[in-house]
Amino acid sequence: MDLQIALMLVQDGIVNGAIYALMALALVLVFSVTRIIFIPQGEFVAYAALAMAALQTGQSPALLWLLLVMCAVCLVVEGVRQARGAEVDWKSTLFWAAIVPALAAVMLLVVKPQSMLLQVIAVLLTVTPMGPLLYRLAYRPLADATVLILLIVSVALHLALVGVGLFLFGAEGSRTAPFSEARWDVGGLSIPGQSMVIVGTTAVLVVAMYFFFERTIIGKALRATAINRVGARLMGIPTALSGDLSFALAALIGAISGLLIAPVTTIYYDTGFLIGLKGFVAAIVGGLSSYPLALAGALLVGQLESFASFWASAFKEVLVFTLIIPVLWWRSLNTHHVDDEE
Repeated sequence: MDLQIALMLVQDGIVNGAIYALMALALVLVFSVTRIIFIPQGEFVAYAALAMAALQTGQSPALLWLLLVMCAVCLVVEGVRQARGAEVDWKSTLFWAAIVPALAAVMLLVVKPQSMLLQVIAVLLTVTPMGPLLYRLAYRPLADATVLILLIVSVALHLALVGVGLFLFGAEGSRTAPFSEARWDVGGLSIPGQSMVIVGTTAVLVVAMYFFFERTIIGKALRATAINRVGARLMGIPTALSGDLSFALAALIGAISGLLIAPVTTIYYDTGFLIGLKGFVAAIVGGLSSYPLALAGALLVGQLESFASFWASAFKEVLVFTLIIPVLWWRSLNTHHVDDEE
């Protein structure tokens, strides 16, 4: 290995780490607010990438029909809950199960976007509402369950969504057109424009999330729910709606990640699982609670994967996932057990 190869590996590690950073942020957000280890996070990546690929080939993505089915089931479930005497917030329900999906249907079936910007908007409108819909259908009935039960539900949901992805998109992989075809030579190192788009978009999202949680009322409400769910409820914060919002943000981040990574690698129906797992390793480095440590963990995972692919490509996945062992060992020695607050 010489300096040129090392710089190339560092560049690849930064690009991969940027994607894992987005995954880690989404996982930390969902876990801190709802105590759910959201294993299916990677499915949003694959769904968005494959839907974008379908749009760029002139087809309407079958993902829309999955969204509409989820909306119909959600509306029926909410109607049954109201009939049984439960309080239903129809404003938020109609927003996620009717308004946003209707906009997605109009974009995909009526507008039939041709420009890349409109295609991106259509994909985001299709994937984002799936987050709160999944929360309402799979997790909200178990809101008081233990973390272990919620983890089992996450694994089952992941397996179901992978099967649905195979049914909707088939077994063949797809790539999309890059957002930038520029290329710069810096010190003999070739930097693709798409890599700069990935890193730049990740940086913008990280800064936007910081301002969202620090400067907005909704962001502060989410932080309060993450710190003390019972206290937040006593202060009038609707914790159920906090779950909706956290899952919507996770789905949005996953969709953006899928759109960013699709031009640089072939995406299959099950590709999101490995991407999500590597984001989970980064989130574990942050203890599923610290955003800065999760970002640092993502960069570490990206660099480890990049250099492992050069030195021992057959074992790069093993080396990446082995990173979780010393992290868990160290945390087990330095973290005291705390019972659930509810």
